[in-house]
Amino acid sequence: MSTPMASTPRGVTRVLILADAPVLRRGLVGMINETAGMQAVGTPGEPRRALTLAESARPDAVVVELGTGRAATLNAVRDLRRRFPQLAVVALATSEDPGVVNEALAAGVRSYLLMNTSPTLLGWAVLAARAGRTVVDPQIRRGEGSAEPVSRELTPEVPLTRRESDVLDELLQGQSNRAIGKNLFISEDTVKSHVKAILRKLGARDRAHAVSLVLSARNPGCSCGAHRLTEAPADV
Repeated sequence: MSTPMASTPRGVTRVLILADAPVLRRGLVGMINETAGMQAVGTPGEPRRALTLAESARPDAVVVELGTGRAATLNAVRDLRRRFPQLAVVALATSEDPGVVNEALAAGVRSYLLMNTSPTLLGWAVLAARAGRTVVDPQIRRGEGSAEPVSRELTPEVPLTRRESDVLDELLQGQSNRAIGKNLFISEDTVKSHVKAILRKLGARDRAHAVSLVLSARNPGCSCGAHRLTEAPADV
């Protein structure tokens, strides 16, 4: 039976992990504990135990898995938000269906990410949720044929080149310059040049601000404040 983890220092965001699969729970605990300023404080496993553990662990945020047991998990989210209205809930899900996204948001989920999200974006979503902002994974596209609001793309006055767009997509996944270079088969210096051009064209202060602008444009009503997480010192 899961119990609350070790006490956390003042100023650290305490995160409860609610996921069915032990492997996923361990992975999420690792992602949270490796994010600066965050610590996992419990893994209840079964949704029905979430409220009991939250009472003792007193988390600032909860990361929940929305998979096959979505209904039970969303019921647990509703219970948690009723008991702790300020609790920030971030969902990791497999579905890109806008209807499922809206169902989760209506239940009290503040941020909705896909399972293949990066540790950086997960940490950012937790911080944004704590600040009362909504983050929807940039991989989720809302089509014109659906009843959901159509996403708006951010259109800079000077268009991005194709390669700059590729680099921007990597930035949205929280990748470092080194990882972007490896993924796109270009040098790290070339990545830095593209990032500088992207910031200039978007009118962004830094990488986090650029991502915030794009997320806000793609998800109307989303205010994804520029929370700066740990980045490689050499990154722009």
